Amino acid sequence: MAIKRRNKVDASFSMSSMTDIVFLLLIFFLVTSTLVNPNALKLLLPKSTNQVSAKATVSVSIKHYQKSNTFSYHINGKEKPIKFSEVEESLQSILQEEEDPTFSIYADKTVPIEHVVDLMNIAKRNKYKVILATSPE
Repeated sequence: MAIKRRNKVDASFSMSSMTDIVFLLLIFFLVTSTLVNPNALKLLLPKSTNQVSAKATVSVSIKHYQKSNTFSYHINGKEKPIKFSEVEESLQSILQEEEDPTFSIYADKTVPIEHVVDLMNIAKRNKYKVILATSPE
């Protein structure tokens, strides 16, 4: 009688550990991608030697699109721009509860000074303090 051996090697591969690793990597990249701030506007700030470290509660960014020669206003770095006519209203609603209302202006290097002065006039009308943001030299 011929007795057959049953010592065959199982050639199957378990994919469960591989899917666990893929899901862990997916969760890792989702968490780390939310830590990066993709909504930040890329502004070329003017350079300054005098740096003041005051904390502003609100930031207003002015972005200049040179191709279309248009300007967009963003409050607190939000990606959705607002019209200039809505800036004062938004600042009033945000800063109404503040004891010492202050906002900072982040204007791109290419923004004409008139737009910065318009924001300063809003601050003067509402008795807000203004910080003009610059980058260190």
